[in-house]
Amino acid sequence: MTAVVQEVVGRILPDVPREEIAGARHLKDLGADSVDRVEIILGILERLGLDESMSSFSELPDVDALVDFLVSAGER
Repeated sequence: MTAVVQEVVGRILPDVPREEIAGARHLKDLGADSVDRVEIILGILERLGLDESMSSFSELPDVDALVDFLVSAGER
């Protein structure tokens, strides 16, 4: 799942090295503005074929939390 997040974030933020898209890094810390973050979330949902509300992602503090959420959403 981390690879999917890295792929989509890398497409939206091409100047960010993939190894930095992990762990406790928040998307804002990687340089993503609010529009970038929406594009990232929509891209991930589309890539994974998930149907989740955008509001589900508003409280996720970092890349690890995003990955954990996506794993649990995929298991439903």
